[in-house]
Amino acid sequence: MPTQAERTEATRSRLIATARRLFAQKGFAETSTEEILSEASVSRGALYHHFPSKTDLFQATWETVENEVTVAVMNAAAVAPDAKKMLERGFDEFLDQCLNEEVQRIVMLDGPTVLGWDLWHDLDEQYGLGAIKSVLGLAVEQDVIPATMVEPLAHLLLGAIMQAGMVVARAENPGAAKRAMTKTFKRIVDAL
Repeated sequence: MPTQAERTEATRSRLIATARRLFAQKGFAETSTEEILSEASVSRGALYHHFPSKTDLFQATWETVENEVTVAVMNAAAVAPDAKKMLERGFDEFLDQCLNEEVQRIVMLDGPTVLGWDLWHDLDEQYGLGAIKSVLGLAVEQDVIPATMVEPLAHLLLGAIMQAGMVVARAENPGAAKRAMTKTFKRIVDAL
């Protein structure tokens, strides 16, 4: 028999999974709380026990998706032979993730609007900035860049990467947008 903690986690996970599917299909604004409750088969009280608002549920959903994106990016970058290739492979994988409709809708399109730009940016830094700094630290060790460039370059790259993701997510032809962004990013990294 499951413990109370296990039942609680199962309910929370079910709410996030249901919200994820609905937010990806319909967007935050078009998804009603009642629809989430009905499809997750939970009461309003259970929802509000875990998430004080629909926006809080969205944030948990956003973080779940963003965490999966970050893991995929880190795994792709980890097999690269050097820091430059790590940046290129990580960028390419991030844009591949931006071709996914869940990532497009939840992370790139609805995220800044629902969470507000400041919180979205803070969360984005939490997930991406450290990874970029790690790769740039390796670039310092490999004498590709001086140590003084790590902090400012990490912020510049994060901004460029997120903007590229936005372009891909909003493009009429996301695949073509990804190819153009990847080619340009590779030239920037080659210039380091």
